[in-house]
Amino acid sequence: MIKNAENIIVGISIGDLNGIGSEVVLKTFEDSRMLELCTPVIFANVKTLSFVKNTFESTSMLHEIDGLDQIVIGKINVLNVWNEVVNINFGVNDEKVGEYAIKSFTTATKALKDGLIDVLVTAPINKYNIQSDAFKFPGHTDYLDQELEGNALMMMVQDTLRVGLLTDHIPLNQVASHLTEELIIKKIETVKQSLIQDFSISKPKIAVLGLNPHCGDGGVIGSEDDKILKPALKKIFEKGTLVFGPFAADGFFGSNQFEKYDAIVATYHDQGLIPFKTLSFGKGVNYSAGLNKIRTSPDHGTAYDIAGTGKADFNSFKEAVYLAIDIYNSRNQYAEISQKPLKTKEKQA
Repeated sequence: MIKNAENIIVGISIGDLNGIGSEVVLKTFEDSRMLELCTPVIFANVKTLSFVKNTFESTSMLHEIDGLDQIVIGKINVLNVWNEVVNINFGVNDEKVGEYAIKSFTTATKALKDGLIDVLVTAPINKYNIQSDAFKFPGHTDYLDQELEGNALMMMVQDTLRVGLLTDHIPLNQVASHLTEELIIKKIETVKQSLIQDFSISKPKIAVLGLNPHCGDGGVIGSEDDKILKPALKKIFEKGTLVFGPFAADGFFGSNQFEKYDAIVATYHDQGLIPFKTLSFGKGVNYSAGLNKIRTSPDHGTAYDIAGTGKADFNSFKEAVYLAIDIYNSRNQYAEISQKPLKTKEKQA
């Protein structure tokens, strides 16, 4: 069912309260036109956010709710996930604040899973202070992969630039051992399906970057590109997917080759994110492709160094909201088209 714009419920996990997350969330919705595009629900506590609002003299008007059945369309709803007072010390790495970040995130994820919100946009967390006996994940994506259906893939998006990852938050010295034919085929299929249903690209072209310098130079600088990547990509291509590569990563972006493709797939985290953030920092979005639900986030972290100063740029968070809404609409349109039977011409008498 296609919803009216303002009826799209955007759940927001508040992230690390000592970082810039709460500031960029409030700044995003100071523009009343945002409430014509969606209805936000912030998973936090209204007293906590009121403190942040007063700190930055935000004009956002908060609507307190104690249950998701109390959401008011066109308001900035704040769901009270906790009731106690939270000590906020901007710029400080605090395990207690990390607990509230995860409480917000896991509660929002359950709401997403249960269909009580339409999409989820996550404010930045600190990957160190969120660790506990109850939460042992390196970040949002890994937890969502466990809780939601599908196979999560980290994809960075800015306009027509889309960079996906074969491996994400693993140590560099483990990347090669993770690259298997099975993984490559699964990830490329996830990218392809996301481009079709989430970005409305009917026949996407995908480029894949090589692991080693110069793609191994025929085995002189490593054999993984020849023995693993090339055979896997050949098999995928032969089945009808327009996948190309592997390409030497060093000149791929500088020569503007990336503009020829609908998505670029990097073999490891920094190989993809360094050029992506160089080209689009401040406007990029982190999207968890491959899942049955939609989650986006800004392309930056907690930024402790400027937290509490009022200097945070909210554009990446706003773009994350826009992208979540766009993908939600694209998926609905894709579902409707997929369910319609093909029309056949009637035989002429």
